[in-house]
Amino acid sequence: MARVRNMMASVAFVAMLGCSVALVAGFFGTLHPAFDSFAHFRVHLAVLMALCALPLLVTSFRLQAATALLFAVAAFATTSNALPVPRLWPVQAAYEVNPGDQTVYPDDQPVYRLLQMNLRFNNPTPKKVLSLIGRTNPDVIALDEVSEMWTTELGYIASAYPYRILCPYPNGVFGVALLSRRPFAAGTQPRCDRRGAMAIATVDFGGTDFDVAAMHLTWPWPRNQSRQIGGLSEELASLGETSILACDCNAVPWSAAVRRVADLGKLTVVPSPGPTWLYIKLPDFLRFAGLPIDQVFSKGAVLIHSVSRLEGTGSDHLPVMVEFSLRPEEKKPVDEDETATASVTQNGKFRS
Repeated sequence: MARVRNMMASVAFVAMLGCSVALVAGFFGTLHPAFDSFAHFRVHLAVLMALCALPLLVTSFRLQAATALLFAVAAFATTSNALPVPRLWPVQAAYEVNPGDQTVYPDDQPVYRLLQMNLRFNNPTPKKVLSLIGRTNPDVIALDEVSEMWTTELGYIASAYPYRILCPYPNGVFGVALLSRRPFAAGTQPRCDRRGAMAIATVDFGGTDFDVAAMHLTWPWPRNQSRQIGGLSEELASLGETSILACDCNAVPWSAAVRRVADLGKLTVVPSPGPTWLYIKLPDFLRFAGLPIDQVFSKGAVLIHSVSRLEGTGSDHLPVMVEFSLRPEEKKPVDEDETATASVTQNGKFRS
């Protein structure tokens, strides 16, 4: 029996060590995309390492186990700024981006909605997608994996969303699209990047024009995600001073890939509402085992109020709804030195 316990402890120790190596590698994603691939599983690796370490606390490996537990907690904590509080997220949970924010939003300030969806190129239930759009009535829709099938399906809502741009991907499967109830700004033309991975349009939101973009990145290393981001650098840099970007990034918010996208576009990553992707079909209560790879970025006058996941529509991704408004223009403060001086009369003489 003692021999079996020692063998099990050794196996747990090796597994714990392997998790720690993978965790450490994930923090060096800027050095090589291969390291960044480990970062996507940081939460999973931290939990697994902690589970391996717990039984080792009563063995001769107790010191190593205690160190591993501390490292697991520290690694998990690095994801807290990108996600809501650590919990088992329910599907309908909404995340208030600025909890406790004391900003006062004017009562007459309109709130807009952007719906981001990975449609799934071969989605067997396209009518669920159209039903969700009809029920939520977003102002703008950013779509990924727009295959040839979806060109026909999206035609059914052309009257509700007459302003649109569809960017086909070379393989006819992974295109992107932007649909809008609001007109595109006068004198502007929506545009696609040369590979059909990004769509950009300047939308007129009640007299205020700013850029809205949809983007779909391929999988991380060993796929060519890093090279693709480099190829989109000009499009990201071209985004206006006020912009919002919705993206199936195939990358978690704390990854080097997402930080690189944000840096290229001078964007801020909006905290994720929780895991949006789960490759294996599991019940919704196990959604926490998935990855938060659908991201929203913003900059300028965009004020994000909330980001929430909606119910599934036949894709392996959950739709993401973003509610936002525009920051009111701030009046330039009066220079105190100017107010302290006497005003000048029309004849150039000072008046006390």
